[in-house]
Amino acid sequence: MQIVIANKSHTVYAETICKTIEEASKVRGTGIAKRKPEYVASKMENGNAVIALDNGKFAGFCYIEAWGHGKFVANSGLIVHPDYRNLGLAKQIKEVIFKHSRTKFPDSKVFSITTGLAVMKLNSDLGYKPVTFSELTDDQSFWDGCQTCKNYDVLTRTERKMCLCTGMLFDPKNQNEKEHQEVKESVFKRLKDIKQNLFLKKDK
Repeated sequence: MQIVIANKSHTVYAETICKTIEEASKVRGTGIAKRKPEYVASKMENGNAVIALDNGKFAGFCYIEAWGHGKFVANSGLIVHPDYRNLGLAKQIKEVIFKHSRTKFPDSKVFSITTGLAVMKLNSDLGYKPVTFSELTDDQSFWDGCQTCKNYDVLTRTERKMCLCTGMLFDPKNQNEKEHQEVKESVFKRLKDIKQNLFLKKDK
């Protein structure tokens, strides 16, 4: 199994990817916005997608979309072909696309809206936190993409404040602050241990 950053040579899989996403939506009975092959192909050509292949056979996919002039990015369209489900492939793809997003857009907030518990768990493991829709991008083009979802009427009736999807957000600023705090605590502990050792030696 290969999980690679997609490029122009992978656009031949675009139609298969879109059909797989649409079929998954029907099986789950959940709202998944439809994608067009041309749109998926453009993500590959721009190096903003990850594809999983098993000896040339399509196995899984996910892509990056930037919103609000790059202030936000989303990892969207995560899909695994039925032949490769329940093997942990979705988690592997999610980890690769998340890392790729952080490399290409290091200062952007990474967000997700989903109805799937499995995706929520994957997001949580990567550091996403549940948030209200008001904390996500206000880029109208993103929300326009929800129009093909079966639950779009819920989103419009609530004036985009809530829907059946759960909003999740990874904020690099908060993550950096957390890492900084952990470093401070580690340094403080080390100094405290050194101080205690000095007192012990002095008492001896």
